Amino acid sequence: TTLGQARPVVGSHLRVGEGLLPTSAPPPQLLHVAIVCAGHNSSRDLNTLVKSVLFYRKNPLHFHLVTDAVARNILEMLFHTWMVPAVGVSFYDLEELKPQVSWIPNKHYSGLYGLMKLVLPGALPPDLARVIVLDTDVTFASDIAELWALFAHFSDKQVIGLVENQSDWYLGNLWRNHRPWPALGRGFNTGVILLRLGRLRQAGWGQMWTLTATRELLTLPATSLADQDIFNAVIKEHPGLVQPLPCVWNVQLSDHTLAERCYSEASDLKVIHWNSPKKLRVKNKHVEYFRNLYLTFLEYDGNLLRRELFGCPSPPPPGTEQLQRALAQLDEEDACFEFRQQQLTVHRVHISFLPHEPLPPRPHDVTLVAQLSMDRLQMLEALCRHWPGPMSLALYLTDAEAQQFLRFVEASAVLSARQDVAYHVVYREGPLYPVNQLRNVALAQALTPYVFLSDIDFLPAYSLYDYLRWGGGTRRTPGKYVVARETSGPHLVLCPLLLRRYHEWPRGHAPTDYARWREAQTPYRVQWAADYEPYVVVPRDCPRYDPRFVGFGWNKVAHIVELDAQEYELLVLPEAFTIHLPHAPSLDISRFRSSPAYRDCLQALKDEFHQDLSRHYGDAALKYLTALQQPPGPA
Repeated sequence: TTLGQARPVVGSHLRVGEGLLPTSAPPPQLLHVAIVCAGHNSSRDLNTLVKSVLFYRKNPLHFHLVTDAVARNILEMLFHTWMVPAVGVSFYDLEELKPQVSWIPNKHYSGLYGLMKLVLPGALPPDLARVIVLDTDVTFASDIAELWALFAHFSDKQVIGLVENQSDWYLGNLWRNHRPWPALGRGFNTGVILLRLGRLRQAGWGQMWTLTATRELLTLPATSLADQDIFNAVIKEHPGLVQPLPCVWNVQLSDHTLAERCYSEASDLKVIHWNSPKKLRVKNKHVEYFRNLYLTFLEYDGNLLRRELFGCPSPPPPGTEQLQRALAQLDEEDACFEFRQQQLTVHRVHISFLPHEPLPPRPHDVTLVAQLSMDRLQMLEALCRHWPGPMSLALYLTDAEAQQFLRFVEASAVLSARQDVAYHVVYREGPLYPVNQLRNVALAQALTPYVFLSDIDFLPAYSLYDYLRWGGGTRRTPGKYVVARETSGPHLVLCPLLLRRYHEWPRGHAPTDYARWREAQTPYRVQWAADYEPYVVVPRDCPRYDPRFVGFGWNKVAHIVELDAQEYELLVLPEAFTIHLPHAPSLDISRFRSSPAYRDCLQALKDEFHQDLSRHYGDAALKYLTALQQPPGPA
């Protein structure tokens, strides 16, 4: 079937006993999938692969992910926030497994990671009997349970299921003096593998492939196709180990393949394998079909895959039950229902969406932290020119917008040259902008001792980064005014906000005392006041933003209140400033200005915030209650 024909009805539920499912139907079998994944780009590929698997699947799944530290950090957060029912994930450390394959010279672009599938039988749990092994560059076009069902065709001695290689590589006739590793005929491709782990272990798989590789490397300088060369050399010597799989389960797309002989209609295929660095530019008469299928899952809304499985009772993902109880307690007739629902929404988060190489944190170093949506992308280049230091940015995007953002960065000489900017995609869901949740994502990923909490529509002075790191422009100890060791409590450094609209909202910025700042030669302290919303530099472990504030209004003000309640001292630096860039009003600002109900809901959130503040800080929070009597201010 085509993708459109196979699309499930998201959100529908079938109950046993209503004539739709037999009451005696056995629960679907748990299927196990192993994938080796390292680095930022491979993590993005895995995200697309998983979406294609989840789209068609009808069974509970458990993913066994062999990762480096970068990929594990990304994928742990992604799966934790995805909250897909009937999906489990286990991680295995690549560093611990490296010594088993690091002795093998390998010319394949995947490097050492391309050899890791060889050690899976020993790395995976000893009680795991069967597993499907996948490359990250495959896309499913059918239910993975159909692939699992092919285990039933194995004989007692067959332990490895593979699709024949769809190129002439192992025939050795591609160019003069071409010497491939030994293989059975055309050999087999290892982008999709069925492994009977128990019997592989009994057969002594580890010793088997090690001896074969050692022998072949006496006459061959290195592997060219990583693990695939060694799998094929073993199968050449022990052909009874392999169960050939139908070729539609690994249609290999590269310029030198004969994939078109494998199927009569493009819709017959089951798995597309983009086994070429050229990806979507390979030559194939059906390449448009394949490209469209791949792009569909690349941009598919992963939130739609959170559906429960039909007739498959399974424990909910961690945190789901508590969340469902909280959602069930909401009153849909409440005028502020969408505010309360939005603050409970768990957004999928893909941290470190693009490769970045942060420098080792230096004493007193500062990361700029901000958040943005698609309509603010044009501000990134100017920000990168003004702030040469590290940045942690949270972007609120759909799956499709995330791909547009990727292309935007790749096409920008300014953005693509920066290796110290970390972009974290928070996938869009719900009607209101979750501004404080976005800030918290970016703040949590900052690596330096201090953070400059800014917004995307503010440009710091060109000198601000060095000024903050090196003690406010003096010859004193680097970072002195950030650290403020001469004071007893935690410290805030305020960056005055210079903008044309200052007189429209003086309450938000008047305590900074701009007249004094213009003449100041040394830092000076100021006092908190209601609705004060300065832009600040604080230690990385500062309080997080209150996620109840979504949309427009009081989200940053509440954070300053929390900082003041924890007795942070407010210090204004001379010569430090940031400039507001004019832009069209957001949808949430327009709603705030035009809707009395919107403003009433914001006031209700302020009331609840002050109540929680009083419960947490007691009498110390009494001074903040005066803010309840004031009209709600900006963010």
